[in-house]
Amino acid sequence: MSQPTPATTELPTPPGDMTVAFGVADIIVVVVYFAFVLAVGIWSSIRASRGTIGGYFLAGRSMTWWPIGASLMSSNVGSGLFIGLAGTGAAGGLAVGGFEWNATWALLALGWIFVPVYIAAGVVTMPEYLQKRFGGQRIQIYMSVLSLILYIFTKISTDIFSGALFIQISLGWNLYLSTVVLLAVTAVYTIAGGLTAVIYTDALQTLIMVLGALVLMFIGFEKVGWYEGLQEKYSTAIPNIIVPNTTCHLPRADAFHLFRDPVTGDIPWPGLIFGLSVLALWCWCTDQVIVQRSLSAKNLSHAKGGSVLGGYLKIFPMFFIVMPGMISRALYPDEVGCVDPDICKRVCGAAVGCSNIAYPKLVIELMPDGLRGLMIAVMMAALMSSLTSIFNSSSTLFVIDIWQRIRRKASEQELMIVGRVFILILVVISILWIPIIQSANSGKLFDYIQSITSYLAPPITALFILAIFCKRINEPGAFWGLMVGLAVGLVRMIMEFIYSTPSCGEEDRRPAVLKDLHYLYFALILCALTAIVIVLISLCTPPIPEEKLACLTWWTRHRKAPAIDLKNYKSEEAQINPANGESDLVESGDLGDKEKTAAKPPCWKMLYLWFCGLSTGPTPTLSQEEKAALEQRLTSIEEKPLWKTVCNVNAILLLTINVFLWAYFG
Repeated sequence: MSQPTPATTELPTPPGDMTVAFGVADIIVVVVYFAFVLAVGIWSSIRASRGTIGGYFLAGRSMTWWPIGASLMSSNVGSGLFIGLAGTGAAGGLAVGGFEWNATWALLALGWIFVPVYIAAGVVTMPEYLQKRFGGQRIQIYMSVLSLILYIFTKISTDIFSGALFIQISLGWNLYLSTVVLLAVTAVYTIAGGLTAVIYTDALQTLIMVLGALVLMFIGFEKVGWYEGLQEKYSTAIPNIIVPNTTCHLPRADAFHLFRDPVTGDIPWPGLIFGLSVLALWCWCTDQVIVQRSLSAKNLSHAKGGSVLGGYLKIFPMFFIVMPGMISRALYPDEVGCVDPDICKRVCGAAVGCSNIAYPKLVIELMPDGLRGLMIAVMMAALMSSLTSIFNSSSTLFVIDIWQRIRRKASEQELMIVGRVFILILVVISILWIPIIQSANSGKLFDYIQSITSYLAPPITALFILAIFCKRINEPGAFWGLMVGLAVGLVRMIMEFIYSTPSCGEEDRRPAVLKDLHYLYFALILCALTAIVIVLISLCTPPIPEEKLACLTWWTRHRKAPAIDLKNYKSEEAQINPANGESDLVESGDLGDKEKTAAKPPCWKMLYLWFCGLSTGPTPTLSQEEKAALEQRLTSIEEKPLWKTVCNVNAILLLTINVFLWAYFG
């Protein structure tokens, strides 16, 4: 259709020729930045207590509000979000920013409703909470497996894909080479450092990422003539070569509105408000990656403060990710807005469209030397930070919920090693998944993530809301509700993979349930369906006795549980015999000095033990009283009145700003 000669003159250079764009200053910046990040990681992992499960996985319960808030933001804003949000923004306008603003409500629900219950229940992972709340094993195992599947399909693979796309566009390396290099560095610092390393480096990367993105936003806005200029230029951003007799190349007429037609809109407004809330509650209140951040807080006030800070930070992506995506389309309509499948294939390797390259393209073209290097470094860092969070959380899930089931008597040492081996396995699976995303990427990465989530996550949202607010729900109800929800969701997901989205100019042959039922509506329906099944089955089966629910629901969160938790009773019996607990401590103290003089392990062994976080000295054991006191401190949800008020006032302020923004851009 397009003659080769004129087409090549106006086509952009393939990614391989862009290495020229990367100056010496950039390379120096990248190297310095990564050296710095590794140094911070190593420093914090030496400081942290990595030898225990609580230390490696929950940062020793010592975090204050500001790293938690920053980390909530950055575990969520990875490079997948940069590429996905900017790409969907380039393709369809502002509405996708509503996905970010919706998170504010969910974050406040996390701090005020969910975390108090989780802390009172004294849990480390979400499946563990369900196990305490309902008893039985099957829900916990189902949840762990489902979370791992969701991580691999939505989080790990899309992050790796987008990070590799970034490196490929900026450095012109091969996609696989860049992926492998990236993963190697990430794995080293996750495996060696545990969660403390993740939280400190997160705080730093969020800062740089936001500053870099803001600089880029101002440069971009200046190029198009600020907001008025963007409205005018975006509406006329049409590529030179179009598919005749179609309207795909025209920017949407409602591009600058958040609320779109409930039937014909690409993101219909009821879906954006209600359907999305289902996904947001799953993501922010029941998802291990996010909740793990809040549970590492010193006390409840710090967790709430973290939520509020996270909520304020989530206001910005609309301005520094979505709008620059639109600017990118306004400035480079031929590449970012391409519609002809052959041309798109040449620009970015995907026939469906190239909106995914919107953000990297802007960075490469507009950033000055040195800053460009910093921005690439930060994108890589963002990718690493979200991967690190996910690797860490999935190894927590695997070790605590699945491995401890298989091997009841596993020692702490074995658990730490298994967790680290599991991360390596995840890395391999993720690399093998990349080609599938490459071939299956319907032009918008963000939509791929959200739609998969909306087929698998709503049943979990329904279950957690009911588990926390409704005492009548019991184990059979919960389990069968999840099963029905999973079955319905999988049917829709498999159909989605079988019938692909038509590219420009093809007629839509998909069945009506795919074509006319938007995935956000589907999420809402699925959530309601699961809730109905859970309630019905629970009402037909005997309830859980009241005294078993102490600390486990919103209504009973202040009631203290009876001292003995039957599940751990036997294992503790084995560890401590209270009669000789104290003498053990004294003896191990004396023995420790003797052992140190007697047998110091060889150097290689010391290094290996340090890397795996296993202590070289003997471990002190706690007496029953000390254990009880520690337990008391870790499950306390008391707050000082002053800080409670501060948190509440800030939350109300945040909601006001949020509502104003929705109304203004609505």
